[in-house]
Amino acid sequence: MIAPALLSGLASVQELLRETLRQVPAEAAMCQLSPERPSLAWLFANAVYREAYWLRERLDQDQDLTARARVFFIRDTAAGGLTLDRQCAGLPPPPHLLAWAVEIQDEHLRRLATPGALPPHPLLEHDRLPWWLLQEHAKDYERMLAQRLALVLAPVSAQEQGDASADYRVVTPLRAASLADVMAAPAAMVEQGHYRVGARGDAFAYDNELPPQAVPLSAYRITRAPVSNAQYLAFMQAGGYQDAALWPEAGESTAARMPHPLQWRQDAAGRWFDVSLNGPADLPAHAPVSGLDQAEAWAFARWAARLGGACAGAVLPHEYQWEVAARAGQLEVAGSVWEWCAGPLHAYPEFMPFPGPESPSVAAFAAGAVTLKGAGLHTLPALRRASFRHWAMPDDRFAGAGLRLVLPPD
Repeated sequence: MIAPALLSGLASVQELLRETLRQVPAEAAMCQLSPERPSLAWLFANAVYREAYWLRERLDQDQDLTARARVFFIRDTAAGGLTLDRQCAGLPPPPHLLAWAVEIQDEHLRRLATPGALPPHPLLEHDRLPWWLLQEHAKDYERMLAQRLALVLAPVSAQEQGDASADYRVVTPLRAASLADVMAAPAAMVEQGHYRVGARGDAFAYDNELPPQAVPLSAYRITRAPVSNAQYLAFMQAGGYQDAALWPEAGESTAARMPHPLQWRQDAAGRWFDVSLNGPADLPAHAPVSGLDQAEAWAFARWAARLGGACAGAVLPHEYQWEVAARAGQLEVAGSVWEWCAGPLHAYPEFMPFPGPESPSVAAFAAGAVTLKGAGLHTLPALRRASFRHWAMPDDRFAGAGLRLVLPPD
């Protein structure tokens, strides 16, 4: 029998996903905004399918449900499978999906709670599979919120819903930080040494957190707070988006790039404000900037490094540098924004995929995803730990990510 607190957590996040879908009009929930972005309805249905695949097909050898639904979630076009747009278009409307989900997930909870309802299986040892499902749903929740934000920001959404941001007037204008303030950002020192990264084998640990590693690090400084809205506006006003030297990535075109964070907009007087799921709002100067892709994070770091002084040599942190500083309590405001790291997500030595070779980590390694550390405002407690390794593709501005800087030692 699964631990009652874990079952309660799983039930809560299942309902959170359902409520997220209920809050969006059916037509918008079925809308696919671009060929590579699934609809909100697909994200929800895929979470339910994943549960059924592991708890029914893999544990109980029962393919009745998953075999019929598989065509909508497994994209193998080489074998005649459906493309994502056809999968999204072929789903039933949200009310039907919700009724389907309640029936399936209630049965899953019953099986997990009832001794003997599921056969003994290594995946259930130490409750590891239920922990994995809970955390996958927690990630699904953030993906669904990102899709809701995409609907808010999309032009068609503004036309259909009435764009509240069009008439917004900023009350407290965002002022750019002075260059002196950018260069004087407080930083913590981490001494050279060998440090532990990763999880210790806890039941809730993701496969990509295991096994724990002892890694050598040279001495470095890391800014205590993420880059703020005011600091990022200083970069923008200094011509950061127009300076090609800050964007050396192959094929990068600064002219074609939106020259501001994803959800920033300007009112009639040219003052910047934020558009979120709660509508338009003033931008707090000291709040972390978000809505950046990795290229924007790197461009800010290069600009800061060029300022010299205490910022000379500024770079994005390696994920080990971030984790070690977080464990030592050196980071402030950690947990209010995901933060881009410098390198790609990679497998630790002796990595073992869980719950099987279909592990999302394996696909992320192969796709060239980049590590994100920290947590966003809507990140659930199950994902909030220093060792957690989130990821996104480098060009994903919907990851809700910002950055902090690593600097040479004093």
